[in-house]
Amino acid sequence: MTLTAALVAGACAAPLKLAHDDADVVLTRQLLAAPNPSQPGSFGVKTLYYGSGTDKRRAVYRDSVTFKTAVVNGAKFAAAPDPKQAKIRKKYWGFDFTKLPVNGRVWYPDGPGPFPLVLVVHGNHDMEKFSDPGYQYLGELLASRGYIVASVDENFLNGSIRGENDARGWMLLKHLQSWKRFNDSTGSPLQGKVDMHNIALMGHSRGGEAVTVAGAFNRLAYYPDDATVKFDFNFDIKSLVAIAPVDGQYRPADKPTPVANYNYFLIHGSHDGDVSTFNGLAQYERIRFTDGKPWFKSAVFVYRANHGQWNTTWGSLDLGPRSARSLDTRGLISQADQRKFAEVYISAFLDATLRGKSEYLPMFRDHRVVGQWLPKTMYTTRFQESAFRAAADFEEDVDVTSGSVPGVVLSSDSLAVWKESPVPFRSRGSTQAHSAVTIGWNNRIAGDDTTKLGTAASFAMQVSDSLRSAWNVGASSSLVFSLSPTDAKPGPRAAARDTTKKADSLSKAAPKKSAPKKPKAKDAKPDTVPIDLSIEVTDAGGRTATVPLSAYGVVRRPLESYVYRRAGRDKQRFANVYEIVLQTYAIPLADFSRATPGFDPARITRVRWRFDRSIAGTILLDNIGFSNMRSEFTAHTIGAAR
Repeated sequence: MTLTAALVAGACAAPLKLAHDDADVVLTRQLLAAPNPSQPGSFGVKTLYYGSGTDKRRAVYRDSVTFKTAVVNGAKFAAAPDPKQAKIRKKYWGFDFTKLPVNGRVWYPDGPGPFPLVLVVHGNHDMEKFSDPGYQYLGELLASRGYIVASVDENFLNGSIRGENDARGWMLLKHLQSWKRFNDSTGSPLQGKVDMHNIALMGHSRGGEAVTVAGAFNRLAYYPDDATVKFDFNFDIKSLVAIAPVDGQYRPADKPTPVANYNYFLIHGSHDGDVSTFNGLAQYERIRFTDGKPWFKSAVFVYRANHGQWNTTWGSLDLGPRSARSLDTRGLISQADQRKFAEVYISAFLDATLRGKSEYLPMFRDHRVVGQWLPKTMYTTRFQESAFRAAADFEEDVDVTSGSVPGVVLSSDSLAVWKESPVPFRSRGSTQAHSAVTIGWNNRIAGDDTTKLGTAASFAMQVSDSLRSAWNVGASSSLVFSLSPTDAKPGPRAAARDTTKKADSLSKAAPKKSAPKKPKAKDAKPDTVPIDLSIEVTDAGGRTATVPLSAYGVVRRPLESYVYRRAGRDKQRFANVYEIVLQTYAIPLADFSRATPGFDPARITRVRWRFDRSIAGTILLDNIGFSNMRSEFTAHTIGAAR
């Protein structure tokens, strides 16, 4: 960059803007006494490669393979965008889409096994700058802790092609077919060492969508877009990990990818300069649990994390080497911290879902319980498990008073805003593919007396006796919902009309006072006063118990994140300079009994969100319900009555 260009770029750069960091308060607890899952385990780590043995560009897949694998025909799943690109790609790689190699680099424990199998796949990048070595830090850690990890080579699907995520997912399943042969082959160094009944798929970026595509294909008999292609996979995949994934790049039969009955873990960074919208939340919402088995899903939004630092070969410049001119990397957490978070959570997720180490389950419900393991930044957590029963998820109709099942009635008192609508993404014109209720309130009474307050506004859910009985709601149940404040603030509440005074029809009407001028938009500042509210429950005997919401999780406004260096670019590019990520709260009903002795959780009739701790504000509220979740999830709970 010339001196002139540097001066121009510097003049256009916005000052660094970061949200106030509350990590020194929020991350002070450490309730889990289990070993830190980011620490190396007791196994020595061995490595090997498998592949075609003829690779033109990758020496390790040509000269160093322990297992030679057959090529596969992926022409039904992916293609070059035009004949010219097809020719360029074939010249570079030495093969086309009819002869895709099954290549992988492996880290495995030095021990007899059998060990759970984890496949990890990269996303789209420059095809000449190979991405599969970038997960060595995870491969070595997990292998030392008793996992076989293969980083899958799909660099030949990178570059200029589009709509190929079905190929990426299908390739993962073709790799699993090879792994079955590795495990079954007499004389193989991996013979009998692979636990093919405990498998996880992990993917980054387009690979993050690919793992859910693989999860869907794994249980289908035919390729949805061409039923002449038969599937026969049906592997015992238990868990899926999506790192900063895209969503909708592939749509089977032009529908969002449906995925059911897998454990699912999702992570994304607020300062992602490539996938700048938390697209994985749409897939998170589509994950369903239908077979009665103990599955769960969790998502963590990591403030100041970017896209590339999850992969050591990608780094901090999400749009390539020249993106230092356009992306603002000044506020990013360090590469070491970002990968430390991945090590803590991914290792714990695999331990919990593939090896039955239930002591790690509470951290997927509430990140605060492992505050001392986490890098010092801010996190927002989504969580749901298969025992959850939705009383109100705002998807079923346009009646704001109805719940999602018979026996649930919704009501309000003194609200300024009450509506149901799709939850927006930060990208213009896009939504998270699910709805929530927007609730706004202002307890201040309009007038000259700015200290005059009305009765605290509220939103309530009434639950019938029959529903409560059918769901077995009681002392071991939890009230669960997801909520996020926004920066909107309704105006003061109109004063109640004095009905004791009769109008004098003969008197002249009092002259109307001119309304005060509204401040100009440029002078208006977002409300930054912290939000809190009370959660109040009532039982059939009329006993009421209350806890503050803030005891069960941070009630944090959306975190502003500026991805671009140039002043004003984020506001031009996005509808908002923040992503709305609802925090999930799980409140054990037993806590209400502790707060009010005599309250009977088995006879709960009403839940009320009472806006008595903040004078004014707006929230989004979704996925309200009850859960008799496994006791391990609530073994360590930060709460008001503990």
